[in-house]
Amino acid sequence: MDFAALQHADLGPLGTAVSDWSTLIGNLETLAKAARDGLKGQADKAVWIGVNAAVSKDFIAKTAGEFDDARTQASSIRNILRDTRADLLLQRRNLEEAIGRGAAKNLTVTATGDGGFTVTMRVHPDRAGKGGSVPDHDEADLVALRDEVQKILVTATEIDASASKVLRALVDQSALGFSEGAYNDRDAVVKAVREAEALAGLARQKPQDLSVAEFDRLVAGLKRYADDPLFSARFAGELGAKDTLEFWSGINDPGLAGYQLTQERRDRFDDLQKHLGLTLAHATQSDSQAMNDWKREMTALGGKSVGPHGSHLGFQVMSSLMRWGDYNDRFLTRYGRALVKAEKEYSENGTRSPIAWHRSAADPQLNHTGTDTGADPFTGFLKALANSPDASTTFFGDPFLARDESDHAKGGMTNFEYLFEERDWPPDTDSKGETSIAGRNILAQALESAVTGHPAGEMPTADTPAHTAEQATLMEQIVHSVSEKPERLLDHKYMADSLGQISAEYMPDISRSMSPGDFNKESLMPIAGSAAVLPEDQLTRFLHAMGRTPEGYSTVVAGQHSYTASLMEHHFQNPNAYLSSIDTPGPESLSRAFERIAHVGGEIQGIAGAGRSLEVETPQRTADAEYNSTLKTLGTWGGTTIGIGVGIATLPVAGPGGIVIGGLAGTAANETIGQLVEGGMRDSRDEMIYRNGKEVSDTKESTYKLIEASAIKASEGSTFPTQGIIALVAPAAEEGFDNAKTLLSDYLRSEDLPRSMKNGKG
Repeated sequence: MDFAALQHADLGPLGTAVSDWSTLIGNLETLAKAARDGLKGQADKAVWIGVNAAVSKDFIAKTAGEFDDARTQASSIRNILRDTRADLLLQRRNLEEAIGRGAAKNLTVTATGDGGFTVTMRVHPDRAGKGGSVPDHDEADLVALRDEVQKILVTATEIDASASKVLRALVDQSALGFSEGAYNDRDAVVKAVREAEALAGLARQKPQDLSVAEFDRLVAGLKRYADDPLFSARFAGELGAKDTLEFWSGINDPGLAGYQLTQERRDRFDDLQKHLGLTLAHATQSDSQAMNDWKREMTALGGKSVGPHGSHLGFQVMSSLMRWGDYNDRFLTRYGRALVKAEKEYSENGTRSPIAWHRSAADPQLNHTGTDTGADPFTGFLKALANSPDASTTFFGDPFLARDESDHAKGGMTNFEYLFEERDWPPDTDSKGETSIAGRNILAQALESAVTGHPAGEMPTADTPAHTAEQATLMEQIVHSVSEKPERLLDHKYMADSLGQISAEYMPDISRSMSPGDFNKESLMPIAGSAAVLPEDQLTRFLHAMGRTPEGYSTVVAGQHSYTASLMEHHFQNPNAYLSSIDTPGPESLSRAFERIAHVGGEIQGIAGAGRSLEVETPQRTADAEYNSTLKTLGTWGGTTIGIGVGIATLPVAGPGGIVIGGLAGTAANETIGQLVEGGMRDSRDEMIYRNGKEVSDTKESTYKLIEASAIKASEGSTFPTQGIIALVAPAAEEGFDNAKTLLSDYLRSEDLPRSMKNGKG
């Protein structure tokens, strides 16, 4: 900023801008509140079915969120302008005071016309009036005034330039919509941007030149600012895609990194990996030109060697950093398609294990989580998909091989089919030197994300969108695949926790598919969004396989009981909701509904219980204690608003993929889960609500008792006569449990039935 501009510029318009932005923030806050309480609030209370549940409700939620983002960005802009104006006014005041002090010493500061200034004597002593005098000064006073004015101008220039820089950076973050960055003052923004540039400079150094102190500063800075959108985008953009790969590859290469760093900080490489990954994930959400270039270049570098030793390919390096954070969906889609293209090349279209991902003993380790070495890029990439549901759904539906690329019997192959059914996974080891299970385990997590619509390992919430047609189709493919070859699950039982969560959240679809007869299933078991259509034979084999794993069994059992309880609560509160073609409103119609609900619940429990019984009696038996211990992990589910994600809610709204709920719901399901967990933990056989399952008959008794208890709890507060209806529930559940034996005999081999069933028990 030049001297004349600081001295004479009219800062009034800047003050007006601050005032206008403040007014806008107030208006946006009003709109945001109206969107939250009105637009989104009404949408949450509405009953959404079909396409409206999968698309319209989600659109309304995102639109309402945009008002909050707009208010946040407007507040940040206002705060930056406010601080800039205040700081420039301060520098103008400093300038005026300095000029005044100079005048007191007969010195004047004047503009030179080219943006500069000069300090001269104000009145020469020879020209002073007769008898007058002028203040004395010396050369030191002149130099001091010149330096003070210059310092003020430098500060003002820095204020002006930094404000312009951060405002542009803030606005550039999002090409469409608004940035999520919230900043209370300009200094915080400026500090974040400067720190990003400084840390990027450290990362650009040669690995052998990075000191221990610089490493510590890098880790601390990334940890502090990893969630700051401006910092993340500026750090990644300044570093660039190529140098990002070179940095992480080089620092992990003992032949490149300094000895002191490798020896003294090796135990903190996991911290650096995590926070560098989080920073990059946040950075990919930016639409700045630098980050658009970064994302494009990173994908292009995936198949190229990294570093002077060429020990890794770009995909291996980047994927190892993708295990944390929420990466941009479009970036993940492009990256995933490029990775698949490389996989096809290295595996000869999936016909052999991709040799490029095989690690030799001399290769540096890229992953420091302890689960695997990071050599297989699909492991880290799938972890990113596990955190990004939309990108995950898209990826698994994409083709791995087109029809004309394969002799595959299905005439082509999706990414799901290749990874879940066909891939020869590269061998790898964990931190203990044992065979790593990370690849397939994280594949299951990515599938959980893709099918449920929320990140793996999290519970659905009221805001989780209803299942889409693409998600329902993938669910159908999972059921078909496991039913076709149960060993796809049973040879890798560690996948069961994710597949179990999927099963629980699709219990409405499972229950509807298992329902006997040609009656109005849509009103008996209403589903928000798209329903998965699951053939009875496939579903029977799938549930039986799930029952053979402790985690799968527990989540199926919990999912069924929770769904049954919440469905009963729904029908007690809405006694005319279900009408079949032969029913009229009244007790008979409601009785038929409860009989059918209980029958299906018993059937599902019977199938899963048979799987459990078979597993505990096999030579490689799973201890019964393992089954009971997994029930303990379900205790936290019962107290949540959505429970296990099968339609429990506190508002009249369809849960994610679940039933349409009316009124205050969830009490019965929560209590049912509590009884299930408590019963499974008890040692006394007489007090156990859910018996240990060694005999199918034990599980049957536990099933109909708990379903009956659910009906009793669900009936509380109902104005409809309930006693006669409740009396029908236990016999119907027992009948359904017994019918499971018929289904299992029809769809399973004799050797897959437990002894108690072969002997005619249960």
